[in-house]
Amino acid sequence: MFLQFFKSKIHRARVTEANLHYMGSITIDETLMQAANLFEGEKVQVVNNNNGERFETYVIKGEAGSGVVCLNGAAARKAEVGDVIIVISYAFMTPEEAKNFHPVSVHVDEANRII
Repeated sequence: MFLQFFKSKIHRARVTEANLHYMGSITIDETLMQAANLFEGEKVQVVNNNNGERFETYVIKGEAGSGVVCLNGAAARKAEVGDVIIVISYAFMTPEEAKNFHPVSVHVDEANRII
């Protein structure tokens, strides 16, 4: 049996852009993606601390070191530039795998640099 568990997150990132006229997704700085063990195309849940919105989308790789966290397409309606969000990924694993698994939590500052 497989269960779904918290795999990783980027905690308290700031939205740097919202691009309504782009096919849906979230663009994330490649440095943050690597630190949080996120993959391009991976499904993520986004939680907006400013307005309570929660939605799912997929990750697009942004320029490394840029600090970019851009909501694209319909997701752009779910947050404003400057909003604080949490990007969460989950993984399916067996109960045995879960016993030894350690999720990754990446904390960032106001410029989306790793603390």
